[in-house]
Amino acid sequence: FFENARRICGNPNYIPTDQDILRTRSKTTGIIETRFSMGKKTIHMFDVGGQRSERKKWIHCFEDVTSILFCVAISEYDQVLLEQSNHNRMDESLELFQSIVNSKWFVRSSIVLFLNKLDIFLEKIYKSPLELIYPEYNGGPDKDLAIRFIMWKFRLKNRIGLPLYPHITVATDTSNVAI
Repeated sequence: FFENARRICGNPNYIPTDQDILRTRSKTTGIIETRFSMGKKTIHMFDVGGQRSERKKWIHCFEDVTSILFCVAISEYDQVLLEQSNHNRMDESLELFQSIVNSKWFVRSSIVLFLNKLDIFLEKIYKSPLELIYPEYNGGPDKDLAIRFIMWKFRLKNRIGLPLYPHITVATDTSNVAI
């Protein structure tokens, strides 16, 4: 980011690039609806806040949802929550995933699971071994075994067996997330 500060701030005619847009962040609070068309279908997408304080506001609002896009930063396996410094972020994601996939509100939904930030994850598994966080993992820094292990942890949470479509992504790589 800082290497681009002059380009962004020093130009009164600055127009953001696709990468600039992809790298911006905005905390989601409440429910944000986006509608778009794909061919003859109209898609209604709802972005909901993932923070604990936000969840009670939305979970009951989506009884007739066709699909849930559940995004997890796979690279956060060794990080803790801002709200609770002794609770692991991946464990929190697993708990939220479990509450959603087994909820009475989503019994007719499918789940698209995005394990995102693969690029960061691949750098980290050498410096911060997965087995330090999850002693039951014994695959070392093997990326395929590590990804399969995390995917397995999510599959275990899907007790009612909703259709689950996992994807490993790098959201800032536009070729990786193109439709």
